[in-house]
Amino acid sequence: MKFKEIFIEGTNNTFIQFFRSLFVGGIATVVDMAVLIAVREIFRLPEDICAVFGFVAGLTVNYIVSNLWVFAKAKVKNRVLDFVVFAVIGIIGLGLTQLIIAPFAMEGLFGEGIIVKNNLLGSFIPADKYYIIGKLIAVVLVYMWNFFARKFLLYNHTDDKIDSQNTEG
Repeated sequence: MKFKEIFIEGTNNTFIQFFRSLFVGGIATVVDMAVLIAVREIFRLPEDICAVFGFVAGLTVNYIVSNLWVFAKAKVKNRVLDFVVFAVIGIIGLGLTQLIIAPFAMEGLFGEGIIVKNNLLGSFIPADKYYIIGKLIAVVLVYMWNFFARKFLLYNHTDDKIDSQNTEG
């Protein structure tokens, strides 16, 4: 594979899309984590509420960059509907994130998390920062959900379809 094919040209190659999506996900995750931590540390809101603010910021960055760089063409031509489906997949991911963070939370929708309550991480990290560990675990698992759900629901074109679209126009 050439540099241009991997980093510049539009593609339907799932491997290249997955690779590019790692970069996009990384950028979105940095935005998500930065907003999560900033809102938690500045406003002292519950961790699960702060995760929503981070989610919205990360989702927006992810949508914009994914449409510009990761996926060649969307199945859905209506941008509003495209974003709604993209967001619904992300909202499911947010729900998964909330469930994963819950055991690590000092406070939240489900009360004090079991890992915090039982101090299962010991002195490795202060208990009021356990949510960061939960978020990192969630990032990996939710990334897989987001990529494959979006790939197959919004952007799954075969090379033949793309080639015929390119030759028709």
